[in-house]
Formats: sequence, C-alpha cells, structure tokens
Amino acid sequence: MDNEPVILAIGRIERALSRIESAKSTKNTDIDPALAARHEALKSEMQQAIQTIDSLIERQEH
Repeated sequence: MDNEPVILAIGRIERALSRIESAKSTKNTDIDPALAARHEALKSEMQQAIQTIDSLIERQEH
C-alpha cells in the first residue's frame, strides 16, 4: 500500500499544529475563555488522531 497520502496528511497536520503553537505563543490578554477551551479540546483531539495514525502506520509496517 502506498504511504504517500498518509505521509502528506501527517505533514499537513504537523504544520497546522506548528501554526497553532506559534499563535499561542503570542498570547493576547483578551482571549475568550470559551475559545481557549475549544482550542484545548481541538488540540487534544488532534493529538489522539495523530496517535491513531501512528498506530495504523506501525501496524502496516509489521
């Protein structure tokens, strides 16, 4: 099976996470608490998705 689509998707996810982290480092004191909570929830979901992708790739390699 060709891994290129998976590798490209992981690259896009990593770049998106990098942009999120960069934006987070430029903190604004007027951040909406609800928005911050949604951001953390999305970040957690993305980390779980990446772990799932990693598991799928590992199973495919073995």
